[in-house]
Amino acid sequence: MTTPSGRPGTALLVIDVQNGVVDKAWQRDAVIANIATLVARARAGQVPVIWVQHSDDEDLRLGSDPWEYVPELPPADGEPVVHKRYGDAFEATDLEERLAERGVGRLVVAGAASDGCIRCTIHGAFTRGYGVTLVSDAHTTQDLTRWGAPSPDQVIAHTNMYWNYQSAPGRTAGTVETAGVSFTAA
Repeated sequence: MTTPSGRPGTALLVIDVQNGVVDKAWQRDAVIANIATLVARARAGQVPVIWVQHSDDEDLRLGSDPWEYVPELPPADGEPVVHKRYGDAFEATDLEERLAERGVGRLVVAGAASDGCIRCTIHGAFTRGYGVTLVSDAHTTQDLTRWGAPSPDQVIAHTNMYWNYQSAPGRTAGTVETAGVSFTAA
């Protein structure tokens, strides 16, 4: 599979930066500031910003405070919000349609959680033919070491490291820091 035909555009995909997802996340404020920078640059360049918002029947009930996006990152009028219930933002959502409407074949990804919905979605996008750039300093996760996970900084470093080595015909993967993000195809 190659990048969706006739879709040369790029979009910023902001995943699950919700109160209940990032309230105890590693370097929360710095990551949110980086995402805010990306959102402002995308908007200034008329690059689509697509928001992804997770819900479940326990911690992230639709309409609850934990489900809401953090106050520092309000979606603008007209920017689509994709509602999901699975890790991969493409599963059982209208994300593909929102991207097709905008001619998007390349994603710049930021948000949470690095070891959950970020990984699921970047892999899901890549296997569906999208080029995927993960913003290395604009994703985060909570500390899950009490359940045997590596520390958050190690989870993020590992996610960044392995995403630089993904390859497939007709699409690209990789990471870049916020300051180096380009919303035009390389």
